[in-house]
This record gives sequence, C-alpha cells and structure tokens, in this order.
Amino acid sequence: MNKEKVVLAFSGGLDTSFCVPYLIDKGFEVHTLFVNTGGVSTQVVDEIEQTAIKLGAEKHWTIDGQQELWNTIIKPLVWGNALYQDQYPVLCADRYLIAKEAVQLCKKLQTNYVAHGCTGMGNDQVRFDLSIKALSDLTILSPIRDIQKDITDVRQYEIDYLANKGHEVSATHKKYSINENLLGVTVSGGAIDKWLAPEDNTYILTSLPEKRPSTSTNLKLEFVEGELKAINGEALHGVAAMQQLNTMLGGYGIGRGIYTGDTIIGLKGRIVFEAPALMGLLAAHKALEEVVLTQQQNHFKPLLAKKWVELVYQGFYFDPLTANIQKFLESSQKNVTGIVELKVSAGHVEAVAIDSSYMIINKDVEYAQKANWGIEEATGFIKLFGQSTATWSSVQKADGGF
Repeated sequence: MNKEKVVLAFSGGLDTSFCVPYLIDKGFEVHTLFVNTGGVSTQVVDEIEQTAIKLGAEKHWTIDGQQELWNTIIKPLVWGNALYQDQYPVLCADRYLIAKEAVQLCKKLQTNYVAHGCTGMGNDQVRFDLSIKALSDLTILSPIRDIQKDITDVRQYEIDYLANKGHEVSATHKKYSINENLLGVTVSGGAIDKWLAPEDNTYILTSLPEKRPSTSTNLKLEFVEGELKAINGEALHGVAAMQQLNTMLGGYGIGRGIYTGDTIIGLKGRIVFEAPALMGLLAAHKALEEVVLTQQQNHFKPLLAKKWVELVYQGFYFDPLTANIQKFLESSQKNVTGIVELKVSAGHVEAVAIDSSYMIINKDVEYAQKANWGIEEATGFIKLFGQSTATWSSVQKADGGF
C-alpha cells in the first residue's frame, strides 16, 4: 500500500528534525522542504539536506527564496519605516514564503498533507496555519502541538526521541531556537526565556561591544523610488546589498535588540534579534522620505505602515488588506530618490546628509534664519491658525472659568 505523502517545512532545527521520524512513525512518506530565505551558507544548505535524508525523508527539496523575500517583504517594510510595537522589525515574515512554497509543492506531489514544526505556544503556528488556509484546503499536521497534549518538557522529549532513533542534536539547538534569514536573526531559549541577560554566544550577526571599531565610518546609500540601488557609489541592491550591509553594519553592533512584547496568542514573549542591514536601511530611507514627502504624507503614511506591520506580524500577510496597504506604500515612493549619508559608529547609526532633486525646499527660505514674508503675514497666520483655541479661551473667561 502506498503511503500518504506529506510536505514538511524543514529548517534542520530541533523541532523540524523531530517531525521527520515522528511523521514516518505515523505512516507518512515525508518530503522535506527548505526555503532558503538567506543568512545561511551553501555549506549549511547542504548540511540541512543531509540531515533531512539521514532522518529518513523520502526526498528533500531546496528552494532559493532570497530575491522573493527582498521583493515581497523587505521593500514594503522599508517603504513603511515601521516596526511592530515600535520595536521589532518583523524578521519572522519569511514564514509566508515558506508556507506558499509548501502549498505549491503539495500540489506538485498531489498530496493533501502539509506539516510544520511549530509549537502551540508560539506565533509561527498562527502564521503558517492562516497562510496555508488562505492558499489551500490542505490538511495541516503539527507534531509538536500533538505531543504537547501529553508531554510537559517537550524539548527534552524531542531530544530523547531523536536519540532513540540514533540522531544526535547539536548543543546549540538543544539550548536555543534560532531563525536566520536575509532580514536578520531571531533567537529564543536559554537565558532569554528566563528573562535573564542573554549570553554572549546568543549573538550571530553583531559584534560584542568590546570588539566593535573605535572609529566611525560613513556610508552613502542611493535610493531610486524607495528602493536601494547603490552603496558608496557601487551599483548594489537586493540580496547582495543586504548581505553586504549585514556584514558592514553588524561589525559595528548595529541592529541588535531584545524584543519583549505581546504575542499573537496573548503571552508575553521575549527574543533577541539582530537586523544590521535592515536598521541601516530604515534610518537612511526615513531621513530621505522626511524631506521629499509632503507634510500630509509624512503625517498619514505611518498610520498605514503600522497597520501593515501588524498584519504581517499577526499572520495576515495573505489578507487583501495587506495588499491594499502595500499598494499605497508603493505609490508613496515615486519621489523617494536620492543619496543619504550614514555615519556609523559603535552601536549607533545616524543619517547626517541628504541629497535629492525632489527635496521640498523653498530656496528663498531657511528654517529659523531667513524668510520671504514679513511680520504681518507671520502674525496673521498665527492669529488664524490659533483662532479656535483663542476663541474658546475668551468664552471660558467670560463665563468665569479658565
């Protein structure tokens, strides 16, 4: 009798490694899928495939999703300049690409089963499940959630289960849950989950304070319609630009943070994250937007950008509202073209100079220095601008109040 095929979203970490023999024991023919969204070397990609096969996968599939991550997630994230709860740069957003590729592979293999290694306490289960349901009517299998019904120490159970099958788990994966992609790295587990100071070995992309350069450096980032196109005059964008900026800015400790916030399912969550390239891009892009967009655009756009980030964080990437907002963000970038100079020092990045032919600047006026209008116009404007408040005040005084 032919076994039912199942496509397992596979990263090579503890949870997804456990899922392979577990699903085989449940009678499935397991096909593992690794979507490379960046942050891993060719050697690691090969090791992930070897791990899947050793664990018993019938076949392993690898898909390069780095450029798609740039096109569909990183660009609109930069356009919006927003962080989730004003802290976290949604490094989790590559899950949507993984879910989409898993659904497509299920169609190719003509199977109705898709699986992931998410726990019942985390956010990723929501992102995977909602995405799969939005894109298909596949049956979702989640081995980790299954065993949580009966097992208290899930991670230890997984380690023991794999050991009984003859598979060793690395010390790092025993202690931490690590997710790395082109956007950056998130790490949980160990001291992080215990609300203690993270150990030094927690960090991957950013240098420790004592190892950061003592002198500053300057970078010039060139944008065309809101998209990075060159670094220091060299044409560079997309995947290659993110890789270079992660290395350059990571050496200065840029983009390191500890995010504590409200998870989708209502728990308080805590993770370490590193996003050197992204935080540098956001600093430069925001500085350019502030001078080329109108006052009304600068006031209104952050409201929609914040909603876009919320939708992406909470699992609603494939909701039509996300696409609606993304179209607006894209349309706002028509004049976001120019060069921004960043000053980078240990743990700090700042936009110090801007050059753009679209800067909304009146050449006859200089803020706080000179103007081409007189005192009558200035005082007349102030009188009309504050008329409502002044009238309210006079009414209150006449009534014996304020």
